Amino acid sequence: MSNTKLTSAQRDRGVGILVGAAAGDALGAGHEFNPPMKADLQIGMIGGGLGPFAPGEWTDDTSMAIAIAEIAATGADLRAEKSLDYIVERWHWWARTAKGIGNQTATVLSAAGKQGVSAVTAREESEALHRRTGRSAGNGSLMRTAPVALAYLHDEAALAQAARTISELTHFDPDAGDACVLWCTAIRHAVLTGELDVRIGLTHIDADRRGLWRARLAEAQERPPSAFTAANGWVVAALQAAWSAIATTPVPAEEPAAGAFRVGHLSRALEAAVRSGGDTDTVAAIAGGATRCGLRSLGCAMAVAARSQGLAGP
Repeated sequence: MSNTKLTSAQRDRGVGILVGAAAGDALGAGHEFNPPMKADLQIGMIGGGLGPFAPGEWTDDTSMAIAIAEIAATGADLRAEKSLDYIVERWHWWARTAKGIGNQTATVLSAAGKQGVSAVTAREESEALHRRTGRSAGNGSLMRTAPVALAYLHDEAALAQAARTISELTHFDPDAGDACVLWCTAIRHAVLTGELDVRIGLTHIDADRRGLWRARLAEAQERPPSAFTAANGWVVAALQAAWSAIATTPVPAEEPAAGAFRVGHLSRALEAAVRSGGDTDTVAAIAGGATRCGLRSLGCAMAVAARSQGLAGP
């Protein structure tokens, strides 16, 4: 994480982000591209999915985030070309044997590899794909973005720049960059304050797009996650589904005698994200990186993993 001096609670929330995102990813893996599921359907880390993946195994969402976390942990500025080169090289190496990888990401990394893998070639291919097709707003950069927030707890403006820059390595569309900025600034704010406010980063969005994003976030807060299922491969609908899963899932009352705790919000929100169907691993990974109780506690994120059969990496 950033070298900002943190309290023990802030550090716990920061670590909980990464575990929560991986737990959501693994939870959703075996349910990917199902239609919306009934509220009483039990959700667990069953494995399978498109990989197929072992029970508790994360997917490309977490694997790509790890590359960002690795270089961030060294204290490097993620905006620096050397850092961006490392991230792209690490993604390209991983993609050779990945069990699953998004089509857009695969296209960009493959094309960049033919030129010589670097941040420059990835960015060029990302932009070229966007100019050629006009369809580069998949959810693949948002799903991996949580570690970026931890690298810039000391500097919100730098965080916004880094989130957009790393998004553009594979997803050049402004919607993808905006979504990463909004989610990362929300995570940063939550780590530092314990409060999740997805609108906190709107000042870093172009003025002529802020109203659009306010409307999108308001819609997500008012509708269930399943309202966004049909389009949740699109970065906007994926963010809306994740925010809906968090915002519309009630936080349990703290009643220890009855075995009810506020931290149960994380597992309930992730299950709501998965029950919504569609790109379940990605929506749940996004939600897991920013759920209020995930940000509140590493222990809460670990409890979700344990409850759903354990968390294992690839």
